[in-house]
Amino acid sequence: MIECLYRRIGADGEYTVFESTDGTRSNWDPQIQHGSPPLALLTRAIEDLAEGTGLRVGRLTLDILGAIPVTTVHVRSWVERPGSRISLMAAEMLVDRPDGTRRAVARVTAWLLAPSDTADAVTDRHPPLIEGEASTVAHAWEGAPGYLEAVSWRRQQDQDGAAVAWLSPLVPLVDSEPTTALQRLAMVVDSANGIGAALDPQRFLFMNTDTAVHLHRLPEGQDFAVRARGSIGPDGIGVTTAELFDRNGFIGTSAQTLLVQRLG
Repeated sequence: MIECLYRRIGADGEYTVFESTDGTRSNWDPQIQHGSPPLALLTRAIEDLAEGTGLRVGRLTLDILGAIPVTTVHVRSWVERPGSRISLMAAEMLVDRPDGTRRAVARVTAWLLAPSDTADAVTDRHPPLIEGEASTVAHAWEGAPGYLEAVSWRRQQDQDGAAVAWLSPLVPLVDSEPTTALQRLAMVVDSANGIGAALDPQRFLFMNTDTAVHLHRLPEGQDFAVRARGSIGPDGIGVTTAELFDRNGFIGTSAQTLLVQRLG
């Protein structure tokens, strides 16, 4: 039974050490992690680093630097560009090599900005999404163990060529510790590639190398809608873009670069 995505082990110098659980296992390969858990854990590290600064996240970008094994991971964060109004922060995840050295497998960079009152100038490009009846088939990886067991995935009727799903994390990110709404969004947003799949996963592999999330409003709650579209180029490279929503409406966008390979 999956109870959380990571378990906190302790500290090792500047690193916080976590054990990855079965809830991080990818639907592509159970030996590696799905992109959302590392994104969420590194987002957590950035939120911890930003505490007390008065800044809030406007953009998160995950770069997957290599296959992320389901193992013990080391996480650290730092301020790349300090500032009272605009700051760039970063966090990375490392794993041990067989020879005892470590390699970085994922990195998140985040632009944080100083909030101000613009309530009288609010604009949303998209109206709120209302959750409807879920499809009987949630996704193309039905029955895959691991990460997909840790998320409620409610596929909706497609809209104007875009695929829509409401997603909700079913477990905490770390042990039984509180999980913020931004971390909960990060726990599901990397799934946009699967939601907006333009190819049959039985015939093609289409894994993302990154996930970039832009937020004009911080997310609220624990239920998020992803309206995604996939585009595949002629030379094995694709892109998935998505609009993101919480129960109160449109919150931002995401984009992912895809490596596309024919199977068999």
